[in-house]
Amino acid sequence: MVSAVALIAVVGAVIGTVTTLALYSYMQGQLDRQVHDFVMRAQMPRPHEPRRPQGSLDFVAMAGQPLRAVGARIGPGGTAEAGAKLTNPTGRLPEERLTDLTTAQVAALNRVPRDGRSHTAELPGLGDYRVESSAKDGSLVLGLPLADVQKTVGRLVLIEACVTAAGLAAVGLAGSAMVGIALRPLRRVAATATRVSELPLHQGDVALHVRVPASESDGRTEVGQVGAALNRMLGHVGSALSARQESETRVRRFVADASHELRTPLASIRGYAELTRRGREQPGPETRHALGRIESEAERMTGLVEDLLLLARLDSGRPLAYERIDLSPLVVDAVSDARVAGSGHRWRLELPDEPAVVYGDAGRLHQILVNLLANARTHTPEGTTVTARVRAATGAAAGRDGGVRLEVRDDGPGISAELLPHVFERFARGDASRSRGAGSTGLGLAIVQAVVAAHGGTVGVGSVPGRTVFTVTLPTAAAPSTARDTAGRTAPGTAAGRTAPGTGW
Repeated sequence: MVSAVALIAVVGAVIGTVTTLALYSYMQGQLDRQVHDFVMRAQMPRPHEPRRPQGSLDFVAMAGQPLRAVGARIGPGGTAEAGAKLTNPTGRLPEERLTDLTTAQVAALNRVPRDGRSHTAELPGLGDYRVESSAKDGSLVLGLPLADVQKTVGRLVLIEACVTAAGLAAVGLAGSAMVGIALRPLRRVAATATRVSELPLHQGDVALHVRVPASESDGRTEVGQVGAALNRMLGHVGSALSARQESETRVRRFVADASHELRTPLASIRGYAELTRRGREQPGPETRHALGRIESEAERMTGLVEDLLLLARLDSGRPLAYERIDLSPLVVDAVSDARVAGSGHRWRLELPDEPAVVYGDAGRLHQILVNLLANARTHTPEGTTVTARVRAATGAAAGRDGGVRLEVRDDGPGISAELLPHVFERFARGDASRSRGAGSTGLGLAIVQAVVAAHGGTVGVGSVPGRTVFTVTLPTAAAPSTARDTAGRTAPGTAAGRTAPGTGW
């Protein structure tokens, strides 16, 4: 609309300029004819009138001359000798009708070319005049004022400006209303696209039933073509999402079934290997080594199967055993276990004075802690300080009812920038964790994210060399309570399972 109004303004300005110039040229031409007739009448001898005396200026006061007409008589030397202006057309004598011109005004008339054509001259104190000299001998110079022409043209310019401004305002208002009405269907199409963009299409069973109304999907209009194309695209996207969900469901069911079925043979393998190693017959060194490797690999395979089975159950949306839980005792227990498994690391606790009560599954929350601490222990060298911190969540992550934030921080070498965006993906492992000796399956952090999401929380990570922080934010329990629903084991030197902030292990 701004561009259209600007274009109309340019067109209006061009039309107004051409009209103004044409009117000014026409009116000036009319005035030039009057000046020429004035000069011709002044040179013609009139019968029944006495001969004008030498130097007389009474020709300026001839009948029919307009007010403020001026004239000057040119002497033999080509210099204007005197000039007069008509100021009183009703006077009885020529002397009563005329007023002498000043020296500056006579000099301005004297500067007019003696070519018998009209020229514009500015007379001091009188304004612009169209002036012409007599063609025969140049003895007379006569002029008529341009004020009426200029006044008429000025009034025309003012009228054109007012009409153009009013027209532009009307065009802007009417055009905006018309464009608004014309784009109303397109806004409804955009609203449909916005609703689709707000749907969680990245996971789960997606029912994409949002469509553009039939009134906005008529192919006979441009907006209808956009609506129809959007409906077709949504149909294709819905089909693709349904196919993706069916494929994921089949894969999850297969993983769950396969994991469940593999637990029994893996337990049998481990049992028979242990039975053989402890039998009456003493096997040789090579056999004992082979049996130990069988048990180790069977145990590692069992852990992988258990992780896959847990992810499959979480993906299928199986409900958790929710209860009110104080997170601090769980952290104390998990850090105590991690200290035993990783005695070469330094373990620290930072716990709040008040209970950090959340609403969740105690077993799964303990698994979050175990996986995060195991991740820090596995991928950092001995001597690294690992700190587990519990505090109240703040900011947007806390939500409307607040929350509890769990942080696991270490001062190890950090996570590479290439791996950092993918650490929560399944089977995402860095180079240091690809060896079998590290004991990593690449599913630990994926389980953390799945369990946190099942609790309605969020998990994030930030890492630079010398500082890596995993942050888990969980919603608080629905109702406050001064008593804890679960009791944690009391760690040495602590009260009620808590240590003072910053206490080292």
